[in-house]
Amino acid sequence: MSRRGGVLEFATLGLLHDTPMHGYELRKRLNTVLGPFRAIAYGTLYPCLKSLLERGWITEEEPEQVAAALAGGKRARIVYKLTAQGKEHFQELLSESGSTTWEDENFGVHFAFFGRTDREVRMRILEGRRSKLEERLERVRNSLSSTRERLDGYTLELQRHGLESVEREVRWLNELITAERVAGETPEADGADDTDAGDEPRQTKQDAASDPSAATS
Repeated sequence: MSRRGGVLEFATLGLLHDTPMHGYELRKRLNTVLGPFRAIAYGTLYPCLKSLLERGWITEEEPEQVAAALAGGKRARIVYKLTAQGKEHFQELLSESGSTTWEDENFGVHFAFFGRTDREVRMRILEGRRSKLEERLERVRNSLSSTRERLDGYTLELQRHGLESVEREVRWLNELITAERVAGETPEADGADDTDAGDEPRQTKQDAASDPSAATS
């Protein structure tokens, strides 16, 4: 499976975990989660859905409105729904916090589902991402210092722009990590981690801000 395919499958499972959707609505939500620079075409989405169907992680259903459309001769929209196996697999993906989760290709999608991710996992991903970017900053700064005299003005400005972008993300990550630590130290947060399986977890302000369903509802 390609890295891009894995990201798309994770995002698809996460969105269908909220509610069943047909392909058109799912594509719109995916473009919100994955960002405008990674727009998903139907030619990419439907092979992904087919793969998820074959593995038993999602299923197709025809609600009453779809049946009515069929009776009227209209083109029906198939609705996709997460299965019990799919929910279990999505929870497994949410628990991952290895190095791949803070790579450029994967970090944004994992962050989009932080509202459903355990605090310890969130912290490991955030700290791993920060460490990776700090290493990148050091490499870029060393490269600039050794090649500055050989670069023309436009190339130099492009390098500076990239450096500033990484510095901004590191500052943002520092703020998120601090907020997570503060939330983890409050009695309310401690109680949320100790709730029974049937209880609804409390959301911190940071959780709500990172929940894609809040942004698209």
